[in-house]
Amino acid sequence: MHVFIDFEASSLAKQSYPIEVAWVFEDGGAESHLIRPLPGWTDWDESAASIHGITRQQLDAEGTSADAVARHVLERLSGHDLYASSPSWDGKWLSVLLRAGGLPRHALRLKDTDEAQLAAARAGLASAVDPSNLDREAAALIERVRSRSINPMIHRALPDAQYELMLWLEVRRTAEEQARSKGG
Repeated sequence: MHVFIDFEASSLAKQSYPIEVAWVFEDGGAESHLIRPLPGWTDWDESAASIHGITRQQLDAEGTSADAVARHVLERLSGHDLYASSPSWDGKWLSVLLRAGGLPRHALRLKDTDEAQLAAARAGLASAVDPSNLDREAAALIERVRSRSINPMIHRALPDAQYELMLWLEVRRTAEEQARSKGG
């Protein structure tokens, strides 16, 4: 099953760490977790905090231990196709989280949401589009869907993951609708 995942972090510095993780399954099931920083996790950027609105005090009071979140993430997401809009950053924070739980840092792998959107567009259009034009038509369809979409830029993990799911579903729906209208 496709799962769209997003992280919020202490900063964009090399020493940054995850402070929130959320995911949403393609069927709509979702979870979100604040992560209580480990004692050695000291990096903190106030400008990042002003964007996501999560305070260090909130993490200390409401967050779940990093090792517990790491084990839960691995348990819930293993065996699924995981997609992130920024897989290099989100992958870094996933790796930090997994290591905090004593788990292999590559136990889960993230793919780019662009891959999921392209696959959905290609699958939906395949019956109605000449194979030599399929990639071009799929890319154009994705661009149309994205241009119609209003990205809320919440910078919180769950709404951002839900936005990625919504885009993927809309690409899939639009591709299927376009194929039907072409008689495919």
